Amino acid sequence: MGGASSFLAMLSIACFLFFGWLATKVSKAAGVSSIVLEITVGVILGPAVLGVVAPAYAECQYRRHVDCTPPADFERLILEGQPLGADLDKIAGSLCHKENYHLVEHDVVDGAASTLTEDGHIDEADATGFADEDEIADLEKAAAAAAAADNHTAADAHGADMYPVDPNAGDEEVAVTPAAAAAAGHHRRLSGGGNYHSYSECLLKTCAAEVAHDCQLTPDFFTLIGHTGVALMIFESGMHFDFEKARIVGPKACCVAVLGTILPFVTGALLTVIYGRPLMPDGVSVGTALAPTSVGIALRLLGEAKVLQEDFGQAIITAAFVDDILSLVLFNVLFSLRGDFQFVPVVVFPILGIVFMIVAMIAAMKFWPKFINETIMPRIPVRPGAKVSLQDEALFLIMMTVLVAYATLTYFLGTHLWGCFIAGMSFACIDKHHWPHHVWVKQTKRA
Repeated sequence: MGGASSFLAMLSIACFLFFGWLATKVSKAAGVSSIVLEITVGVILGPAVLGVVAPAYAECQYRRHVDCTPPADFERLILEGQPLGADLDKIAGSLCHKENYHLVEHDVVDGAASTLTEDGHIDEADATGFADEDEIADLEKAAAAAAAADNHTAADAHGADMYPVDPNAGDEEVAVTPAAAAAAGHHRRLSGGGNYHSYSECLLKTCAAEVAHDCQLTPDFFTLIGHTGVALMIFESGMHFDFEKARIVGPKACCVAVLGTILPFVTGALLTVIYGRPLMPDGVSVGTALAPTSVGIALRLLGEAKVLQEDFGQAIITAAFVDDILSLVLFNVLFSLRGDFQFVPVVVFPILGIVFMIVAMIAAMKFWPKFINETIMPRIPVRPGAKVSLQDEALFLIMMTVLVAYATLTYFLGTHLWGCFIAGMSFACIDKHHWPHHVWVKQTKRA
């Protein structure tokens, strides 16, 4: 019968949601935050452990259908111009261009990479591709000699590779090996837009970057639900923003935010360098990843502890919010490392976002209370005996409209979550008895 085959899938999802709900109730009964137990239940029942939820629901479709695995004899297929697979061929035809790379003739002898030098001898380096300065010089000379002899013709297919051209070589194009490229400053950039040591590396990393990008645009079901929940939670938390208390705790909270951004950034970068990785971009990437504060987690914990309206609660929220703005600037700088420095997304967009936030905060105190309480609500008729009044429905419609509009605007300036919080703040001064928050909770529970 129709739908019979999907019953077990429906039962699995229902079981997963039930135990998640049960974890929340048990945590509240115990008087502790439900976050830890909810995450634990999700991990245990997820695809990685018990598999109650099928992997298809927790994995982006692009990861299931796009194959970035290199085929056997990957380098030989590249040199011979043979098909690499449908997905890698798309990358080869659009994002990675073979003409930007030249060949270095080398062979493999007893597991070591060997290169023909000017005097006809074989100079060997280990299979990892690292070499000392003398070996690097020999490899560069060999590449130049090969280029002069055969005008960059294809090398022997057995073990050959392709490397980017040295831009400092003048009119004579000299192919650069990975070790030489590293010594000359040809460092790797972020995947999806940077310079690579070889054509094969460009294909593989660009393919992985494209899959990651597509999965961000259309994530799997549970990831999409999670992102939606975070956006709604941050909007709701913005309604608890107290402008009066923010004036008191604001300066100190901003100092905490600056330290909370700089110290993790510097510490992460230094530890990365200590462990032997380069500062650019590895150290900067780790430091940037450690800099943001989870506004969502902070709001959830403060809300459950019922201290969100206290002075220290407002200080924590203000500091976390400013911290995320500073982290957004860091992310824009990090992404600019993929290529040339882009002034507009790195500098202009954050400034526009801050200006918009200031204007929206003024509107939250001066415009929205009068517009809603004195202009809109008096014109809406009262519906006697209704479970949900027309005023509540009108307010909810305004809230959703402002949420979508602000989130869309700040999405193009860096992140939609910024707009979600600002939209929530727009309703913080509507009513002293938190009428907007009660309407929001009631309507979202109905949904």
